[in-house]
Amino acid sequence: MNLSRNPRSTVQIAGHPIHVMLVPFVIAFYTGAFAADLAFAYTADPFWARGAFWLLVGAVLVSVFAATIGLIDFLAEPRIRALSEAWWHFAANALASLISIADLYLRHIAGVEAGSQRYVWLSGIVFLLMLFAGWMGGQMVYRHQVGVSDRAG
Repeated sequence: MNLSRNPRSTVQIAGHPIHVMLVPFVIAFYTGAFAADLAFAYTADPFWARGAFWLLVGAVLVSVFAATIGLIDFLAEPRIRALSEAWWHFAANALASLISIADLYLRHIAGVEAGSQRYVWLSGIVFLLMLFAGWMGGQMVYRHQVGVSDRAG
C-alpha cells in the first residue's frame, strides 16, 4: 500500500525516479538532431547531415528506455493516470516516437544527406512535440508533485 501523499514513480534508484534521469538525454539528442538538420540546411556540409542522423539514432534508442520506464510508472500509479497532463505527456511522446522512427527509416532509405534535406520538417515537428511533452512533464512534477518525495531533507 502506498501511503505517500505524492504520486510516486515506480521505477527508481534510492528514491530517485529513473525516467527523469533519462529524459535529459532524449531532449539533448532530439534538439541536437534538429539543430544539425538546420546547420546542414544552412551550410550544406555533410558533417551536419551525418550528425543529425546519428543523433536521431541515439534519440530513438534512449527514448525506448525512457518511454518504457515512463509507461511502467504511468500504468502502475493510478494517481498519475488520473492527471490529464500525464495523458497529454504520454500522447505527445508516443507521437514523437512514431514520427522519429519513420524519420529514421526515411533517412536510411534516402541517404543521410538527402534525408536531412528532405525530412528536416519531421525533426522540427518532433522538437515541438518534445517541448510540449516536456511542459506537460513539468506540470506533473511541479504542479502535482509526481515523483517528489514527501520526506523533508
